[in-house]
Amino acid sequence: MKQRIDSTVLRSLACSLAFSGGCFLGFAAQAADSPAPPPPVSSATNVLTLDGAVRLALENNPELRASSGRIDAAAGRAYQSKLWTNPELTLSAEDWPVSGGGDFSDSKQTIGVAQTIPFPGKKKRDRQIGVSGIRLSEADLTLRRVELVRDVKSAFYQVLAAERLVDVAAELVKVAESSASTARKRVAAGAAADQEQLRAEIPLEQARTELSGFQRELTTARQTLALLLGRPDLTEAPVSGALAETASLTLLDQGPEQWLSSHPSVVAVKTSRDRAELELRRARLEPYPDVRMGVAGGRIGETGQSIIQMGLSIPLPIIDRSKGKKQEAQANVRIAEADQVAVEQRLLREWGTASKRFRTAVEQVASYRERILPKADEALRLVQAGFEQGKFGFIDLLDTQRTTAEARLAYQQKLLELSVAQAELESLAAGGIQPQPGKTQP
Repeated sequence: MKQRIDSTVLRSLACSLAFSGGCFLGFAAQAADSPAPPPPVSSATNVLTLDGAVRLALENNPELRASSGRIDAAAGRAYQSKLWTNPELTLSAEDWPVSGGGDFSDSKQTIGVAQTIPFPGKKKRDRQIGVSGIRLSEADLTLRRVELVRDVKSAFYQVLAAERLVDVAAELVKVAESSASTARKRVAAGAAADQEQLRAEIPLEQARTELSGFQRELTTARQTLALLLGRPDLTEAPVSGALAETASLTLLDQGPEQWLSSHPSVVAVKTSRDRAELELRRARLEPYPDVRMGVAGGRIGETGQSIIQMGLSIPLPIIDRSKGKKQEAQANVRIAEADQVAVEQRLLREWGTASKRFRTAVEQVASYRERILPKADEALRLVQAGFEQGKFGFIDLLDTQRTTAEARLAYQQKLLELSVAQAELESLAAGGIQPQPGKTQP
């Protein structure tokens, strides 16, 4: 009777081991294949590819639409800044007698127009400042595009990795459940001590906990991606693609010397500096007054004689000589120059950090794919065979399964790190070669 139970237990355990080995071997086979190119976006099923997600984000992201609207607002300000103020219609009645039976017809009546004439050069500087505002908004839009593409790629990779981690964790739960079931049968048959069952149930609880955590991370990753796309309705949309398992180090050849000066962040701070310099030139013209000229025609009431009046008004820059505006403009120039240096240094630092992270991820992914995973697979195979031959105990098998599971989960994390690091480098390098938006004429 005991032999029959042991035989049943061994057959059940063999099925569990076969399932565990099959899951891992299938994973190893998948790791060896290169990912197929993603299919186009399907409007019928809302299946998202990476390119489709980027396209949706560029079309629907609200922050990007806001940046685009700021260009129109800047164009409106630039157009308005070059205009003179409207002329004024003047009506006057002077020397109106209030006694002796006089009336309105006895007063001197005139009608005319008056116009404020800006000091030469003021409106030219205002127009230049307005145009620089348009360019600054365009640079900001380009920067937002680059950052949005980077963020969408990272979020898309997060969803792919979370989905794969959930799949792997679900498989590991099944393996742990099968192992725990086998341990219970062995204990019930008297072939193992109670501690063997307890040690088999611990990995099961750990696997279930990890699965729950990965499921929460998947939900969060989907929500983040949908928000970046500007399409909250696509929170549950399936994604199509696979994390890259190889990457070329030629991406590192596109060093900062090739893209730094034309990166949108640098273009934006250069434009801001140019605008600050224009505002300084404009502030230097502020003390020079604008002239108000007027001309009017009318009649003298008593005699009916026609008259023409000329008027000229000039503010005297005695009290307010715009010293504060000039001081502010000079400070803004220094701030803009410092901002440019800071942005360039930040981009160089980001490139250095991303490059190191990318190199490390490439090496780690290759190490997992070429050495760690094959060794884990071989170790699991040997322990399975040794357990069937009585060379290893059940606890040794559980430990090996756990080690293999950790290697599989760690490999997915390394794939995610590789994809995110590559997206960061592409964002920095591609940002410097983005086509700049056409200049809007105010």
